[in-house]
Amino acid sequence: MAETGKITKQSEDFPAWYQDVIREGDLAEVAKIVKGCMVIKPHGYAIWEKIQADLDRRFKETGHRNAYFPLLIPMSFIKKEAEHVEGFAPEIAVVTHAGGKPLPEDEQYCIRPTSETIIGHFFAKWISSYRDLPLLINQWANVMRWELHTRMFLRTTEFLWQEGHTAHATHEDALAEVARMLDVYGDFAQEMMAMPVIRGVKTDSEKFAGALETRCIEAMMRDGRALQAGTSHDLGQNFGKAFDVKFQTEKGREEYVWQTSWGVSTRLVGALIMTHSDDSGLILPPALAPVQAVIVPIYKKEEERAQVVEAAQKLAADIRKKGICVEVDDRDGKRPGDKYYEWERKGVPVRIEIGPRDIASGEAMTKLRLSDGKEKMRMDTLAAELPGTLAGFQRFLYERAWKFREDNTVVLNTWDEFREVFGESGGSKFAWCHWDGTRETEALIKEETKVTIRCIPLEGQGPAPEDGTCIRTGRPSRQRVLMARSY
Repeated sequence: MAETGKITKQSEDFPAWYQDVIREGDLAEVAKIVKGCMVIKPHGYAIWEKIQADLDRRFKETGHRNAYFPLLIPMSFIKKEAEHVEGFAPEIAVVTHAGGKPLPEDEQYCIRPTSETIIGHFFAKWISSYRDLPLLINQWANVMRWELHTRMFLRTTEFLWQEGHTAHATHEDALAEVARMLDVYGDFAQEMMAMPVIRGVKTDSEKFAGALETRCIEAMMRDGRALQAGTSHDLGQNFGKAFDVKFQTEKGREEYVWQTSWGVSTRLVGALIMTHSDDSGLILPPALAPVQAVIVPIYKKEEERAQVVEAAQKLAADIRKKGICVEVDDRDGKRPGDKYYEWERKGVPVRIEIGPRDIASGEAMTKLRLSDGKEKMRMDTLAAELPGTLAGFQRFLYERAWKFREDNTVVLNTWDEFREVFGESGGSKFAWCHWDGTRETEALIKEETKVTIRCIPLEGQGPAPEDGTCIRTGRPSRQRVLMARSY
């Protein structure tokens, strides 16, 4: 990691660059006193709040309501669904003592790694008839998974997320929910994060423990690696049977409900960093930037200060009326250049400079985070024009990320081509490859190259189905899948 104030170049050491951007952007720091955890600082948490607010709106527009369930889950619940407990056992933190005394084994708790089990228990209490369905619940919460190798925002022992849990009368209704919520995530990623994603289905080896099927959105980071940014699970009747969640149909029969779960986490903050940022620091899409514009008053003489700050505050008030989050940086004892440097590090999309000459001419100097030069804008129209400027920057970031992904996506047909792309350097691209559909081949490719199958693309998200031969075994294949190294 570079010393404070310095950012390692992406091309030299991408993981170090990532940590440096977090530090210099004042987003978070490692909580060294608590293994594997982080402290999310105000600027970083403000990004999460904007993510949370927009997603919460989308969830409620699709009929979901928020609830909250206990952090502690009886270990007996976790053990009820065999595949689920097997999948999560290595990550579970168990409470074995309470009130200064050891707990009997049948009264021990785990700290929530996910909530399918405890929510299933309460669904059984709340659901008795088809009239109670669908039941559409979302929870904003923290979870704990005992990670051996952690990285801020991407993989920490404790993290923040939302988890949706729904119950339906038919499998068809549940599948429609799985698809709907995946689209909510995909649309959010592209519209708010300016991050293009590929929507697809996880292989059986990679699906959520206890699910029939897992759908996902996959994004490319600026080192070519993939990041799973959100998942939506078809749980079938597995948890309904484990927790006896039954309902009476219109015809009077008793059946188990069909359930789904879906979630995203503070990993999305890491995705923002690695999709857009550069060697100068954080770059944030305007839609999720806590500070979308900053005004820096410039003056040399103290007698100029009051006039310049007053003009800056007036302009800020006009900008706020347009629904834009703006700050006036009128801190004493800090030179304008130092302020520019700090706000650039924090990823603010646009900077506005106002000095005595600007007031006299009725113009201000503006600079977008990625532009080489500055642009003059009339102060009497700047507030009205700024929403369009920010919308244009949002589009630019999306198009830039989309082009980067396209430029780093390949179609591979032979194992020699595959080994050439995924060589010893540890680099990555998105590769569309044929696969024979077996767990054995999937595991072999991962063991040999650390490349995983990210997803089987949904219709329109990748190459159309075609006959071919597996990249590794030469066996028949009907469709290409997305392969990459990942986080």
